[in-house]
Amino acid sequence: MATLRNLKIKTSTCKRIVKELRSYEKEVEKEAAKTADMKEKGADPYDLKQQENVLAESRMMVPDCHKRLEAALTDLKATLAELKESNEQGAEIGEAESTITEVEAVYTPTED
Repeated sequence: MATLRNLKIKTSTCKRIVKELRSYEKEVEKEAAKTADMKEKGADPYDLKQQENVLAESRMMVPDCHKRLEAALTDLKATLAELKESNEQGAEIGEAESTITEVEAVYTPTED
């Protein structure tokens, strides 16, 4: 049985994951620029290799966030549909709908 409290939790989860995704995307950009700069300046090969590992690790987090966001979005939609079916009312429903719209604007699900 879905409750407004569950809906609020799932809405917050989606918002948090979107925030994480944006953060990882910025981190990848920053680390890529740093790696390019190190290559340009002819940095020590060991340091360059370590920086490339940092960049690769950051890049791995983006697809992970996409998977978690997709799962959280599906869960949120299911909970929202269940609450609407039972004719629940509350500010949480409007917030969930706006979060779904925001998430769908940021992230388009992959077709597997």
